[in-house]
Amino acid sequence: MRKIGIIGLGHVGATIAYTLVTKGIADELVIIDTNDDKTTAEEYDLRDTLARLDTFTKIIPQDYDSLSNADVVITAFGNIDSIKMDGDRFGELNFNTAAVEEVAANLKTSGFNGVLINISNPCDVVTTLLQQQTGLSKTQVFGTGTFLDTARMQRAVGQALHEDPKNVSGYVLGEHGESQYTAWSTVEVKGHPITRLAEEKGLDLTSLDQQARRGGWLVFSGKHYTCYAIATCAIKLAQAVLSDAHLACPTSVYLEEYGHYIGYPAVVGRKGIIEVNSISLSIEEKAQLDNSAKIIKEKLNK
Repeated sequence: MRKIGIIGLGHVGATIAYTLVTKGIADELVIIDTNDDKTTAEEYDLRDTLARLDTFTKIIPQDYDSLSNADVVITAFGNIDSIKMDGDRFGELNFNTAAVEEVAANLKTSGFNGVLINISNPCDVVTTLLQQQTGLSKTQVFGTGTFLDTARMQRAVGQALHEDPKNVSGYVLGEHGESQYTAWSTVEVKGHPITRLAEEKGLDLTSLDQQARRGGWLVFSGKHYTCYAIATCAIKLAQAVLSDAHLACPTSVYLEEYGHYIGYPAVVGRKGIIEVNSISLSIEEKAQLDNSAKIIKEKLNK
């Protein structure tokens, strides 16, 4: 029995719920939002798909107690208007800090002891707070982090080289935010180092890094939210947990060195983070990671 909970039914949470149901990924789906009418609307919109699907998912609305035996809970709460006001993912910090307290308390009361995957922004800060306040282990809690930003880098590099983005490997590291960066020493295209290809084809890696970093804002400026890519990332991570896939990918993971969560390679399986996948970085790339960690820490201290 595959049971998943979603807390927060905005554009992202609703997209995740729809995908989980229509693809038959969850046998039971618990959907929770502070807006009862929104939850009811999503519940019945999902129920109305069931007669036309080849699979069945039990939809359970507004019931934290039902999360006691959930395999995965995905947190997607937030206030998108906060980002619109200042154009920064940290714009949601005050709103989501308060939301964390309520969500964490309810999760503790429910007895939930599965894997918690956080999307809510600022992702690394909120993931850190959720782990602290739920009391779940640091391996049970992680965030989407730079998993999404790495996909945006793959898209940018793929477009520049007319390649399928799946043929691009490597990592975007650090904060899921303005201080993120592409670790170009890790990036390859079909096994060929991007640094060599850049020399051969005259690619501007600084420009490509900017395209990856600003990719989300390009979407946001056109439709005032993002949903498909981040929902896809969250679902892939949830499936890695359900199937014990041992998926190697960047997530917002707890690093002892910094004392908080940050975008870095890890391995995801049935119990959450199986291991932190330590990689070699150049001196400059390590300095960028340190700087990004410092920015996250400053926000946490506030």
